[in-house]
Amino acid sequence: MPAADTRSFPSLASQFLVAMPNMLDPNFSGAVVLLCEHSENGALGMIINKPTDLTLDTLFERIEIPLHNPKLHDLPLYFGGPVQVERGFVLHSPVGHWSSSLQIGPLLGMTTSKDILQAAAQAEGPEQILITLGYAGWDAGQLEQEIAQNAWLNLPVSHDLIFEVAPELRFVTAYQMLGIDPLQISTQAGHA
Repeated sequence: MPAADTRSFPSLASQFLVAMPNMLDPNFSGAVVLLCEHSENGALGMIINKPTDLTLDTLFERIEIPLHNPKLHDLPLYFGGPVQVERGFVLHSPVGHWSSSLQIGPLLGMTTSKDILQAAAQAEGPEQILITLGYAGWDAGQLEQEIAQNAWLNLPVSHDLIFEVAPELRFVTAYQMLGIDPLQISTQAGHA
């Protein structure tokens, strides 16, 4: 199958991808992905609605950072995607000035360095954080091809969807933000 023409797709960085109900890949079925980067070279994002059984107190214990911030103890650690699942990614607000950071929007950043975790453990970090293990990645043209095959919907990033909506409600809420009931979507795609 020929690759999708990437020139016809604007960058979707700082947007959500919402899996269509017919998504068969178990990593992405029911997923809401925050796209952090998207260019002609590919895309990188993090799934924001798949908490693992691990909590942040367990994570901080494993990476040997004493956790003195009671707000973080019971927060879940998320499955961010199937690539580099041994590596941590921190979505946070406000953006701040951290090593190895990428600003995703005016209020949102993504950081991969340990300095943000050390600050968060002391209640000196960002007010809101969501930590994932792994990320979702697409090679050049791959995401555009998936979108052309009706695998994803996209919508602008919503700070509240990441930090205020319960993880188990983020998928349905994303569809509702688009004015769609996911139960009413046909699993068959057609093109005129």
